[in-house]
Amino acid sequence: MVKLRLKRTGAKKAPHYRIVAVDMRVRRDGKPIEEIGYYNPRSKELRLDKEAVQKWIKNGAQPSETVATLIKRAEAQAATQAS
Repeated sequence: MVKLRLKRTGAKKAPHYRIVAVDMRVRRDGKPIEEIGYYNPRSKELRLDKEAVQKWIKNGAQPSETVATLIKRAEAQAATQAS
């Protein structure tokens, strides 16, 4: 089963995450199938390829709780920028 989850990058005590589609049996920082975005919790910067997210969810990928929250946040940001 494919999951949408975070892959940690960055220095010690300065995390930076990539949002990836990965087989659920692969370790946290293992090789992803596709990178679909990134999130920096220190600056609250979030970039997400919405088309890729919708494609993976349509094909049965399950987002983790954190990634689901980030997807909702990205949609809210897009809605406020559009208005």
